[in-house]
Amino acid sequence: MNDLQQTESVLFEIVEPHIALVTINRPEARNAVNGAVAAGLEAAVERSESDPDIWAVILTGAGSQAFCAGADLKEVSAGRLGGLSTPKGGFGGFVRARRTKIWIAAAQGHALAGGLELLLTCDLSVVAETANLGVPEVKRSLLPAAGGVFRLPRALPKAIALEMIATGDPISAARAAHFGLVNMVVPASEVIAAALALARRVTVNAPLAVREALGVARQAYDFPEADLWEIAGAAIQRLYPTEDFQEGPRAFVEKRPPNWVGR
Repeated sequence: MNDLQQTESVLFEIVEPHIALVTINRPEARNAVNGAVAAGLEAAVERSESDPDIWAVILTGAGSQAFCAGADLKEVSAGRLGGLSTPKGGFGGFVRARRTKIWIAAAQGHALAGGLELLLTCDLSVVAETANLGVPEVKRSLLPAAGGVFRLPRALPKAIALEMIATGDPISAARAAHFGLVNMVVPASEVIAAALALARRVTVNAPLAVREALGVARQAYDFPEADLWEIAGAAIQRLYPTEDFQEGPRAFVEKRPPNWVGR
């Protein structure tokens, strides 16, 4: 690993060409979100967005107990709830962040409350077979307001999502995979390796095409189909003048791997 940037609560590493690893680094607090984590994740998003050589980002939590346990309730009880969000990124500096790069959640442990909402914000996810996923906020007279109340019903069958939200009870990684909430379930010791393998499957592709395609797909629930045709058409128009748009067909004709340059 190289190019390590570290704060007390968030680590940012370039682990392979075009792939960054972001780690919530509060294992003693089950990687719960405090103000430092929110600021660190916002900075991680901004760095990945500003670096043209970063094409995919993996988000994980330090240790094996928890990917993220959500909001640090000590901060909430002390009246510092507002510090767990940022103006640009919302809760954790992440759930409402504007981003074009693909993010992959790598959950070696439980993803609960705001932790599940961080995972739902990512585009893909790899989860340990021992992990539980849930939104227990109603058990503390709260609600999953960092996206969970509407992202879960979009990601799961309605009855399962409403059961999770209303009971606050978690589901297993296996059940989450059965309903398509996560991409894959692996042993905890293999989560990072599996996430890296998934990231490589993304970064072998043309980075601008991946970004434009994801940009349209992320809006699939937000607009009627007539608008989405226009949004998709504008995306392909932005690809036409790029070097990579010329390189893809040329590499196919010449029967060689393409050399993507990201412009």
